[in-house]
Amino acid sequence: MTTAPVRGHDPRASSPTDPASLIVDPALAPIAHKLARGQRLSLADGETLFTTFDLHGVLALADFVRRRLHGHAAYYNINRHLNYSNVCALSCKFCDFYAKRDDAKAYTRDMGYVREQVRLAVDAGATEMHSVGGLHPYLPFSYYTDLVSTIRDEARKLGSELHVKAFTAVEIVHLAKIAKVYKGAGAPGEEGRNARREGIRHVLRELKNAGLGSLPGGGAEVFDDRVHDEAYKGKIRSDVWLDVHREAHDLGLNTNATILYGHIESRRDRLVHMEMLRREQDRALAKLGYEERRSDEETQRRSEEDARSSRRTFPSGTPDLSTSASEGPGNDDDALTRSEGGHLGYRAEESDAPVITLTRPGTPLPEHIAFGPATSSSSSSSSSSSSSAQCRVPSASSAPASCLVPSASSSSPDARCPMPDAFLGYYQTIIPLPFFPDGCELEHLPGPSGLENIRTLAVARLMLDNFPHVKAFWIMQTLPMAQLMLQSGADDIDGTVVWYDITKVNHAGQAAAPAAATHQEVTTMALHRAIREAGFEPIERDTLYRRVKREGKKWWVE
Repeated sequence: MTTAPVRGHDPRASSPTDPASLIVDPALAPIAHKLARGQRLSLADGETLFTTFDLHGVLALADFVRRRLHGHAAYYNINRHLNYSNVCALSCKFCDFYAKRDDAKAYTRDMGYVREQVRLAVDAGATEMHSVGGLHPYLPFSYYTDLVSTIRDEARKLGSELHVKAFTAVEIVHLAKIAKVYKGAGAPGEEGRNARREGIRHVLRELKNAGLGSLPGGGAEVFDDRVHDEAYKGKIRSDVWLDVHREAHDLGLNTNATILYGHIESRRDRLVHMEMLRREQDRALAKLGYEERRSDEETQRRSEEDARSSRRTFPSGTPDLSTSASEGPGNDDDALTRSEGGHLGYRAEESDAPVITLTRPGTPLPEHIAFGPATSSSSSSSSSSSSSAQCRVPSASSAPASCLVPSASSSSPDARCPMPDAFLGYYQTIIPLPFFPDGCELEHLPGPSGLENIRTLAVARLMLDNFPHVKAFWIMQTLPMAQLMLQSGADDIDGTVVWYDITKVNHAGQAAAPAAATHQEVTTMALHRAIREAGFEPIERDTLYRRVKREGKKWWVE
C-alpha cells in the first residue's frame, strides 16, 4: 500500500538512504538497488528508465543521485557568450544558425568587436567567455589563435583572469584542416587515426598557448551513423569527436559533452551515446588516478554476465531492449553494450578501461582532487574520504594535478588558482539539449515534449555515473523548466549568458523579434531566486567548478 505524502512535504528532502522507497513501479526496484550502492546501470536499465510509467520515480531516483553528489548546492556562473561568426561550410538540417558568406544575416566579428565584448564581460564581473561559431571556410588559422589571445590579453589588462571556453570538437577538426596539419587523417586504420590525432593535438596545443582554458561540449549531437548521415552529414563522426576530447584531456584541458535529442534519433541511440561518453570518462578518470573497486556482489554479477555472453551470439543489429528489459534482473542486460549497431567508435567488446563511478558514497569528485574539497555546508557528502570509497585517488595535497586553494589569509581579489600544466583533463558536465524544429529543414518534426525533456535529463544523471555534473541549460530548457530539472538530476543551470545566437527561444516576457531572441540574458538575482525557489543553495562557480568569492566585479576562487 502506498501512503500519500503529507501536503507541502517533499519526501525526497530527507535524502533517504534507500531509493527503493521513492518508486512505485516494481521494474525500477533492481535499478534502485544498484543506485543505493553506487553501481553502474546497464543500458537495459536505461531502457527501463525510458519506458516505465513511473516517471516521478525516475525523477526521484535522479534527484537521489544528484543530492548524494552535491547535497543542496546548485551551481551557476557569470559568463558571456561570443559567437564569432555564423558563416559555415556545412548546412545541417537541424540548424537555424548557419549562414553562407553572401547571406544577409552573415557576420564575422573582428578583434575590435571582441575587445569590446571582453570589456563588457569584465565590467559585469564575468569569470568565463564562451565562444563558438560556424565552420568559416575562408578565415585563416591565425584568426582563431588571435581570437583566444585577444580575449585573454584584454581581460588581463583589465585585471581579470577571464577563462576562455571555446571551440567545439567539430571546430577543432576544421581548424586542423585550415592549418594544414590534418593530412593523412583519411588513411585507413591506425595510420589515419594517428595522423588525425597528431593534427588535433597540434591545434589544441596552439590554442592552449594562446589562452584556451577548456572546450565546450557542442557538436556531439547523437552518436549514431544513421542519424549523422541523414541530419548532419559532413560533420565529424563520433569516433573523431571523442578523439578531440581525449586529446584535450591529455593536454590538461577539461571538456564538456552534449546530446541533442528529440529529432530523428531513437531513445536507444541516446543510451548508446551516453554509454560511449561514460566509457571515455572511465579512461579519463583512470588517468587521474581513480581505480575501479568492485564489491563481491558486483564481481559475481559481472562473472555471470560474461559467462552468458560467451554462450550467446548477438546479431549485427541492436537487440530490442523493450523485451529484455521486462524480463527482470536475470536477463542479459548488457546485450546492447555488446552490439555494434550503427555507432562508429563504439565496439561490441568490453571497454579496456576500468569501470569508475562517482556515485558511490565516499568517492571524491574530480574537481576536489584537483583543487581541494569544497568547504561549504551544502557541499557534496561524497567529497570526503571513506572506507567505502569506490576508487583510490591521489590526495588533494599530493596529486600532481592538484592546485592548492588559497589560504584564508590570501583570499583576496588578487588571489588566483590557475590550471597547472601537469593537470589531466576530464569531462565535467553533460548538457542534454532539446531539438527545436523552427526555421530548419526538420521543422516538420514536433520536437520533444516537456516530459521527454525532463525524463531524458534524469536518465542522463542516472546513466552517466562518472560525470560529476549535469546541466539544465536554461537557454534551451527555459528557466522554469530548469528549476524542475534541479529537482530531477541537474545540479547546474549555466549562467548569465547575455547573447546567444545558436538557438532562439522566446522566453517569458521576451519579444519575438530576432534581436530580442538573440539577447538572452538573466541576472544573477534571477538565477539566485530560481535556484532558491527550487529548494537549493545557489553557489557561484568558475568554469572548472571552483567556488567563486567576489567583491562586486572583482572575484577569486576559494
